[in-house]
Order: sequence, then structure tokens, then C-alpha cells
Amino acid sequence: MAKKSKTQKAKASAARQQRKIERELEAAHPQPVQAEATEDGKKKLSLFKKSAESDAPAVSEGGKPARKADEKPKKKRFQFFRDVKAEMKRVTWPTRIDVLRWSGVVVVALLFFGVFVAILDNAIITPLLVLISGIGA
Repeated sequence: MAKKSKTQKAKASAARQQRKIERELEAAHPQPVQAEATEDGKKKLSLFKKSAESDAPAVSEGGKPARKADEKPKKKRFQFFRDVKAEMKRVTWPTRIDVLRWSGVVVVALLFFGVFVAILDNAIITPLLVLISGIGA
């Protein structure tokens, strides 16, 4: 069997994590299936209909809506940082040799283009401008 690459491992890990989250959400908030009577007397199953008792919001003593037990909890305070940490684990980091090699390529390219622009400026552009403007005369 061929060895999986880091990217394949990261994708598989992300897929597992997503399935786990979906299972947890499903367990926390199951969709009740309710029966609804139709014209012919048969009961029709519906996933999205609310029951009559759940149409009116519950009110507590102070006139404020009462909090239901099955309501979503507040988003956790540091969820962003946990997500960042999980995402950073999925990143395929370059090796030390790759970093050094590509850093060398960047430095060489910068030196080449710096020398190219300096020669172009001093040997071609400046004399041409002096010739055209007549300042040297």
C-alpha cells in the first residue's frame, strides 16, 4: 500500500473532524418527526412543522423570554484560537532544506534585478535623458 502524503492525511483528518462535528450536532439537536393529519385521515410525517404548544414563546417572571433547555449554548469565548490551532496542524510545512533553497533563490533574484536596474539606470536611461534635454551642452 502506498504511503499517504501530508496533504492526503490532512484532508482525511479534516473529513473525520467534520463527521464528528456533524454527529455531535445531530445528537445534541435531533429533529423530531411529527405526524400531521391530512384530508384523507392518514397521518403525514413532517420534519419542519412546529407543534402548537411550541408556537408561543415561553415567558418568565420578568416578562423576558424564558431560556429553553434545548437552545444553542453561547459560542465559546476562545473558539477562534482553537480553530486556528487545529488549522495550523493541517498545514504542510516545508522542510528546512526547502526553506534554505528557496531563500537562496529569492536572494539571487533580488541581486540580479538590483544590478540590472542599476545598469539600466546609469548606463542607458540617464545618458539618454541628458542627450534629449540638452543639459549636458
